[in-house]
Amino acid sequence: MPVNDKASSANSRWMDSDGPDASIVISSRVRVARNLAGIPFPHLLDPEKSMEVVNEVKAALENKDASDLIGNLELSLLNDIPPLERQILVDKHLISPDLLNNFQFKAVAIRDDEAVSVMINEEDHLRIQCLLSGLRLKEAWAIADKVDDGLERTLDYAFSEKIGYLTSCPTNAGTGLRASVMLHLTGLKITNQLGGVFNAISKLGLTVRGLYGEGTEAMGDLFQISNQITLGQSEEEIINNLISITRQILAQEQASRQVLYRERRGVIEDRVYRAYGILSHARILTLEETMRMLSDLRLGGELKIISGVQDKLLNELMVKIRPAFLFKTAGRELLKSQLDAARADLIRKEFGN
Repeated sequence: MPVNDKASSANSRWMDSDGPDASIVISSRVRVARNLAGIPFPHLLDPEKSMEVVNEVKAALENKDASDLIGNLELSLLNDIPPLERQILVDKHLISPDLLNNFQFKAVAIRDDEAVSVMINEEDHLRIQCLLSGLRLKEAWAIADKVDDGLERTLDYAFSEKIGYLTSCPTNAGTGLRASVMLHLTGLKITNQLGGVFNAISKLGLTVRGLYGEGTEAMGDLFQISNQITLGQSEEEIINNLISITRQILAQEQASRQVLYRERRGVIEDRVYRAYGILSHARILTLEETMRMLSDLRLGGELKIISGVQDKLLNELMVKIRPAFLFKTAGRELLKSQLDAARADLIRKEFGN
């Protein structure tokens, strides 16, 4: 399936909500940074050298030995993807916002199920990513590692026996591995425990980011937690450490939800049903309030206050309610008031179905 067609669909494998603890751990992501030996880092490349990197990666993906190992990935130059489709790929977490900066000589390769994507000429020559539903970091790492091995059959990576994989930013050197989980922490947010939790994990070599990574806002009580250290630890140590801490946060979130339901049941039920009522009938909805109320519905489903609203639908709506998808559906750009009306209309139709 061409990348343009993928961008037109709201669904990706991580949205399926079929992984372990997927009601709280929305997704697990593993990303490895790699660079080609003998070629300057992307920020130093001229157009000719940038295209050389793209062509080398394309040839590696098409190599039979590699494709037998990693499957079929469709590569597209970002310049060939229309602007709205590019933004939808960001909204679906298949590419980073940074890949859209000076995108003329950048590319992305995406597997059919959208569990795997390879960004080309972002901060590094390659950013190999695997994104799955629930707490499945080990499985995501196994898939990303297999893609990495497949590409390395053809590509010559920049590697130092002393340091490890060489990267544009020193904080990524060594393993080049960034692992992250996207967590829905509404219980800890309502009970004012988030500050203490985030302060504790920052001392353990982890960092907390917003919905779309560094520098982005945490909307709908969704937070990304990832490792900061890539040097001096093995990939397995990084993965196991994040899994261990995620399970502790998961237990705290579950406990906080039970306390809320036991001690403030009326308030929580009102909050959930109020969100359901507004989303089912509103004619105007901003992005921020929609994300907040979708968060309340997630909580209501987990506590069995309401039924019939599937987590998979809530995951898809996180993409569908954003401007790019609404513009795409409308076939034109919309004014702010039109955008908020289109978002409300889409939500009513989804809940009606």
